[in-house]
Amino acid sequence: MRPSVLFPLFTPTDQLPGVGPALVKTLRRLAGERVVDLLWHAPQGIVDRRLVPSIDGLRPPCTATLRVRVGEHDPPRNPRRPYRVLATDAPAGIAGDVAGGNVAGGDGQIVLVFFNARPDWVFRMLPPGEVRLISGAVERYGDLLQMVHPDHIVAEADAESLPSIEPVYPLTAGLTPKVLQKAIRAALARAPDLEEWQDAAFLARNRWPSWRAALAAVHAPQAERDLDPLSPARARLAYDELLANQLALAVVRRTLRVRAGRTIAGDGRLRARVLGHLGFTLTAAQQAALAEITADMAQPQRMLRLLQGDVGSGKTVVALLAMLSAVEAGCQAALMAPTELLARQHLATIAPLADAAGVRLALLTGREKEAARAQTLAGLCAGDIELVVGTHALLQEGVAFRDLALAVIDEQHRFGVEQRVALSAKGAACDVLVMSATPIPRTLTMTAYGDLDVSRLTEKPPGRTPVDTRAISVERLDDVVAAAGRLLEAGGKAYWVCPLVEDSETLDLAAAEQRFAQLQVAFPGRVGLVHGRMKTAERDAVMRAFRDGPPSVLVATTVIEVGVDVPDATLMVIEHAERFGLAQLHQLRGRVGRGDAHSTCILLYAPPLGEAARARLAILRETDDGFRIAEEDLRLRGAGELLGVRQSGLPAFRVADLAHHGELLAAARDDAALILARDPDLAGPRGRALRTLLYLFERDQAVKTLRSG
Repeated sequence: MRPSVLFPLFTPTDQLPGVGPALVKTLRRLAGERVVDLLWHAPQGIVDRRLVPSIDGLRPPCTATLRVRVGEHDPPRNPRRPYRVLATDAPAGIAGDVAGGNVAGGDGQIVLVFFNARPDWVFRMLPPGEVRLISGAVERYGDLLQMVHPDHIVAEADAESLPSIEPVYPLTAGLTPKVLQKAIRAALARAPDLEEWQDAAFLARNRWPSWRAALAAVHAPQAERDLDPLSPARARLAYDELLANQLALAVVRRTLRVRAGRTIAGDGRLRARVLGHLGFTLTAAQQAALAEITADMAQPQRMLRLLQGDVGSGKTVVALLAMLSAVEAGCQAALMAPTELLARQHLATIAPLADAAGVRLALLTGREKEAARAQTLAGLCAGDIELVVGTHALLQEGVAFRDLALAVIDEQHRFGVEQRVALSAKGAACDVLVMSATPIPRTLTMTAYGDLDVSRLTEKPPGRTPVDTRAISVERLDDVVAAAGRLLEAGGKAYWVCPLVEDSETLDLAAAEQRFAQLQVAFPGRVGLVHGRMKTAERDAVMRAFRDGPPSVLVATTVIEVGVDVPDATLMVIEHAERFGLAQLHQLRGRVGRGDAHSTCILLYAPPLGEAARARLAILRETDDGFRIAEEDLRLRGAGELLGVRQSGLPAFRVADLAHHGELLAAARDDAALILARDPDLAGPRGRALRTLLYLFERDQAVKTLRSG
């Protein structure tokens, strides 16, 4: 149960003063619906209101604080026109004390402009003849200087109430800075003093403040340097979140580790047959990964390992050899893929090799006929079927193994941890190997898969030809269509990926249908279309038809996995490539270059290109190293983009920014290991404080794991 000291932070925002039903909806859209969500909503800039020049000394556009004498009011005769108030420099006076600013006299004039303002309010705030301090954005309108809707209007006597430095927060429609700042101040007032969970020496060495002081400092920046992700206050809160992440993963990992495992060690006879049948030698990276996996399996503890490899790096072969190690030891192994198409693709790769090894292999998906399914289930239960490839259907209650020793899960980011656990639970002390073809930077690997050991395949198997990548303006679309036509005439095939309109399947689909119709005119009867709204069976049928013919061009939206293996597809066209992330472009490019023919990837872009888009396309042309591309993607877009909807399965952080806090993450991982080595149940004084930290960043599952043992 969440500690009572945190209760004030996890109450709805409507319990804050001045937050009504309408504001609750706006705050929910911006940050979240609880008080703690406002605490994590940090400023992204500052407004310095210490500048108090004469009006003639202004250099618009700028933000300034002015000491003015209120002049003539000009109320609008037409409600669509603004209310204007003329103001002039007031002689230097006590405003010189405002935030230590410098005040100069002068006779400059400025117009204060208000739209849809109540005349009585304007008159009350700006009485003619009185001196007022005003602060806001100054701009030039014709020959006049004007300030539209000043941020602050105060009497001289209230000069102290004018903030000298004001934080600037990200906003959303319908929310003003003042209203948001008031809500955040109310949220900060609810933040309790918490027992320190960080090591005292570590805090002192980094010169970090306490949690409560760091929170206050983040929301009250005094200079640009305070907005730096590595400033003491922000680094402290980021480290808190990273430590919560790493500690939670370490708790779950340790719990799985301490559960009894078993030694799985084959004699190598089946693997030798497969290696002899392959016709090529494994790459050094494949051999190293296989050695790590088989060494893990031979240990008495359970294996939890991630096999990361670029598209076409040979993960399936490594997984099969690991599975055969289990079969050599008299056990069974299963490989689970997220879609039937990918499962059948794995089956096509594995079947001839399993046959060469003399091992019985089966497929289990949700679409098998009843008789075939019953036969497969009986074979798995009796142990006659040693290897099985399948989809989520493997998780169903009726699926039982005689002795499942290794569970392999492909495209791990498409499955939750629960599904990983559910499959491994089909065996006694089952080892788990998960695979990902999505290159993930090392920092993100630690946050998402910190409970797993990692093996990386960094080489391409022999026979893979580099893909010729070209960036071409969309103005030359007709030339690209003509080139595709020449390819088709020569018997080739092409993918055509339609533009990423926004995170909207409807708009993406409209763009794809339009391109499909245009290409059908150019290549009648030879174009297929796949998109996320099609039923799985229908989509699979189109992709199989593309692989086997007659369609020679496959038009696709980006919301679906273009995961079919078509060795004779040698052209990939990606429209509006500037809208895509690097990792996504690289994944799409990996769909060609799978045979021995020359392959091309055309990145169609709409000029003019922004600096970041230009950098992304340049990197893609320079390298096909997925891991370097992933690191560059993190650097260019930041973790927020990488951890978004299109890269599901990775944890989103509220405070930490992995593009800046990578070194802190490595420290947090070491710290978490040390903490659990000294206090495995988090029962000591620091341990109890760390439990509060886990609840604060909503890593409650780790606390439940500790309680359940």
